[in-house]
Amino acid sequence: MSKLWGARFNKKSDPLADRFTFSIGYDHRLAKYDCLGSMAHAQMLAKQGIIPQADGVKIVAGLKKILKQIEAGRFNFDTKAEDIHTDIQNRLKDLVGKPADKLHTARSRNDQVVLDMKLYCRHELVQLMASVGILQNSILGFARKNKDVIIPAYTHLQAAQVVLLAHHMLAYIEMLERDKARLLDCAKRSDSLPLGACALSGTSLKTDRAYVAKLLGFGRVAANSMDVVSDRDFIVETISACAMIATHLSRIAEDLILWATREFNLVDIDAGFCTGSSIMPHKKNPDVLELIRGSSAKVVGHLTEIHVLLKGLPYTYNRDLQLDKPPLFDSVDTTKFMLLVLSRIFETLKVRKEAAVRQTADESFFTVDVMDYLVKKGVSYRQAHDILGCMVRDCLDRSKAISSLTIDELRKYSPVFGGDVKNLFNPGMSVKIKSSFGSTNPKLVEQQLKTWSKKLHA
Repeated sequence: MSKLWGARFNKKSDPLADRFTFSIGYDHRLAKYDCLGSMAHAQMLAKQGIIPQADGVKIVAGLKKILKQIEAGRFNFDTKAEDIHTDIQNRLKDLVGKPADKLHTARSRNDQVVLDMKLYCRHELVQLMASVGILQNSILGFARKNKDVIIPAYTHLQAAQVVLLAHHMLAYIEMLERDKARLLDCAKRSDSLPLGACALSGTSLKTDRAYVAKLLGFGRVAANSMDVVSDRDFIVETISACAMIATHLSRIAEDLILWATREFNLVDIDAGFCTGSSIMPHKKNPDVLELIRGSSAKVVGHLTEIHVLLKGLPYTYNRDLQLDKPPLFDSVDTTKFMLLVLSRIFETLKVRKEAAVRQTADESFFTVDVMDYLVKKGVSYRQAHDILGCMVRDCLDRSKAISSLTIDELRKYSPVFGGDVKNLFNPGMSVKIKSSFGSTNPKLVEQQLKTWSKKLHA
């Protein structure tokens, strides 16, 4: 298989070198984008009179045939080709003959590769945003089905306060919305046309880069030819956004793994997303969630990989940059798959409501509510904290419930206590009395559910 640069050498490259340097094994994924970019480039060359109009028509027609084969899954990639760009160029030559030799006029593989990668990223970033939205909708549906359920919430993995389960789910939705915003930012910074920068300095031919940008839907043309052929920031940012999503999905998975344990017993994961044990027949293991948690490490690792790949490179293009593709492709694939699987898990997830009721009866969840009660009676926050601290300590030493204390016993801690304080030892009351914006108050949570429903279905 001929190489686009082969004429310079009087000797064939070593087969071992070919095996080490060829990228067709993974960059074939760019085939569609390579065709689209080349079609726009050929149209520009013909419009500008750089190549004959007839040749431009033949080139575009040939590339359309190749693109149709690619999209139908009928394009057999040549594993002996150096890369996908060479493979398509050679296939085009077979289809249209000599005009194919004019396609590479006024471009280099340096700007061609960046173009393909930007077209790929733009497409995948939109797909990722859609996948995040699907997960948000799944979580929202789960929250709506269980909007009256109250669960324990934790800090330091110790019992803290009670919240509506829907409030906890809305926290996930907010977190994922930030992920969508990051993906959108990546798309914005991928929206500059690199083609026309050539190897690094541009060209003396009268090209029209703005025309190519218009054909390919780019919002602007890259202003510096040296920067754009060496720029891989958009790849770093895409992987970074994927790593952030993966981290978030890992945290969600960890919550569900904990909640599914016999100790927490808050949720029942559908058997279709669990596995058993080869030795313990009673086991129902959350392996799918564990693999989401584990797979996030790959994506975070790819972020480190791309940073290390770039950090020591001099301007402009270096062959090291060929290796930016595997971490990008795997980050995108892994993240999309995790989003899809977790969406399905939430669609089938069940809540153990009786367990939630039992667990939220623990009076330690309501100490902050009692402190707020004292503050409303004019007691300072510091003093209220000390009062509750002494009360909790004494009740623990005596194995008594705080709610069992008589009014006289309560007033030994503070004279402002009244009988109404006993109404606070109730999970329903605890969420109801919260009033600050963004809190777990049922009315506020319902408003947020409606807001997100409108936003996600807009």
